[in-house]
Amino acid sequence: MAEPDTLPQLLERNARMHRDRTATREKDRGIWQSQTWGQYRDQVRDFALGLAALGLRRGEKLSVIGDNRPRLYAAQVAAQCLGGVAVPVYQDSIAKELAWVWNHAEVAVIVAEDQEQVDKVLTLRDELPALRLVVYDDPRGMLQYRHAWLRSFEEVEELGRKFGAEHSGHFEAEVEQGRAEDVAMIIYTSGTTGVPKGAMLTHANAIGTARAFTRAEDIRPGDEWLAYLPMAWVGDAFYTLVLSLYVGFACSCPESPETVQRDLRELGPTTVLAPPRIWENMLTSVQVRTADSTRLKRWVFERARAAAERAEILRTDGTRVPLGLRLACALGEFFVYGPVRDQLGLRRARWCYTGGAPLGPDTFRFFRAFGINLKQVYGITEVNGLVSIQPDAEANPTTVGKSCPGIEVRIADKGEVLVRSAGVFKGYFKNDEATREVVSGEGWYRTGDAGFLDPRGHLVIIDRAKDVGALADGTPFAPQFIENKLKYSPYIREVVAFGHAKPFVAAMVAIDLGTVGNWAERRGIPYTSYMDLSQKPEVRELLRDEIRKSNATLPDATKIRRFLLLTKDLDADDAEMTRTRKVRRGFVAEKYAPVVDAFYAGRAEVELRTAITYEDGRQASIQSRVRIEDVESRQAEALADV
Repeated sequence: MAEPDTLPQLLERNARMHRDRTATREKDRGIWQSQTWGQYRDQVRDFALGLAALGLRRGEKLSVIGDNRPRLYAAQVAAQCLGGVAVPVYQDSIAKELAWVWNHAEVAVIVAEDQEQVDKVLTLRDELPALRLVVYDDPRGMLQYRHAWLRSFEEVEELGRKFGAEHSGHFEAEVEQGRAEDVAMIIYTSGTTGVPKGAMLTHANAIGTARAFTRAEDIRPGDEWLAYLPMAWVGDAFYTLVLSLYVGFACSCPESPETVQRDLRELGPTTVLAPPRIWENMLTSVQVRTADSTRLKRWVFERARAAAERAEILRTDGTRVPLGLRLACALGEFFVYGPVRDQLGLRRARWCYTGGAPLGPDTFRFFRAFGINLKQVYGITEVNGLVSIQPDAEANPTTVGKSCPGIEVRIADKGEVLVRSAGVFKGYFKNDEATREVVSGEGWYRTGDAGFLDPRGHLVIIDRAKDVGALADGTPFAPQFIENKLKYSPYIREVVAFGHAKPFVAAMVAIDLGTVGNWAERRGIPYTSYMDLSQKPEVRELLRDEIRKSNATLPDATKIRRFLLLTKDLDADDAEMTRTRKVRRGFVAEKYAPVVDAFYAGRAEVELRTAITYEDGRQASIQSRVRIEDVESRQAEALADV
């Protein structure tokens, strides 16, 4: 039998072949509610027919907003059944960002999770001329909402059942009419350099990329996946929506973002994908628990960790692990590694992936050493989220693995990574000029990342090509490499390093409020807010020590010489980061220009005006004088000689 051409056709296949196998789960009021592939298909059919009854036409856009919910995924597939296009958006976006995406995509239907998300649509309703219908999933709090264009998910399903009874075979005919070249999704880029662009991904892109993934990894229908990442991120769109339809494994949605860790432990998925920030948070939680334990437990943990990391380094280098070290690791498995994996919900995980940004080598090695098969995966929105994966036996922190079967990678003259595959997108929605800039006539996509292929054929990503620079003396400067070194510290949440065309490296540091707050409380240091805590002399000394530890692993030329502790965390609402937690370097450099000037002028203080953006778009600002610290005590004298 020929392979299906579209995602809805994959759903039809799964309903036939795996009708009674679990397709989705949802945690509701503490209880997991399961849905089989047959039930999932029926729900998609009823909702799609309801949309047809309400006038959704082929090519129109349906957007979803909210936390991960089976019905929001079903709504996207339902739109695709009718030839529509799914446009997921970030649930924590501010009003201005939502209005831009929904207007740019000309969204006709929005499916919202709950009252909170419906309220966002209500505030923007007059700014969205293409919008005809809003559907909500969770009815709590919606009793008093009365609008002709607002309906519950159940209402649309009921309309669909009536429509289906009157139009026999309509759903099947619409699904059959779908073609591989039809646009399935528009995924908006993170917008690190400006306004997000809408990448049009076809069904052929999605299925071709899924095929490449399954040729690289042994993903099975019996696997379990936890869907907790933002639906607007290409990582979730591909791994949760596309790959689950292609392979037929079960996807589970947590009760809420706050219960993800608990739900992860309950479910024990066999495969986990998380961006670096999640792995860094997991490591921080382990480090904090260890610091809070007894002296004996800390001693056992540190001995076991050191043994595991020595063994991991030997395995990575292809060297035999000595018998004594193997015995130490066996004891560590019983007393430390197994319990840690269980606490993190990773005891059953066959593979764990990190992607979206580089993961620091120390963090990567920690998880590998503890028996977690953590591997780096590399992908970009415009190629459907997949280029390369590390083989199990060749995982290491310096590469992003080998290109998957059917995916070609080459390095351009200036070091830019180029990709050609079935996953290369159709183009940017309503932006042909930008499409021509990144896709060659031969189908090669310019990723914008600087990298090279090592002797084993592994792809090594250095940094974003536009971010790679050099210090004033010509020493190569890759800010992400230095930032990732620092973010291994549990006390540091974000870092922005400066140094291009400068005499030395300096950094702005945002503390981790939870970890530093716990540290301060254990020492009886009172504080009232993030700003107050970050400017405590004791905290400055704590962070100075952490930077010194990081500097010990860096070449002399790229050691951090000066730093400033920010009075607030970097925030996507303030346009300092993207919704996927990538630093918008151009904007940050402009916003914090006085800080950069003070770094290199040798000043000890700087006037910092911090803008804060609220969800509705209103802004406020806080003015403060912030100290700039020298990492070494005699740094000030050294600066005068630079």
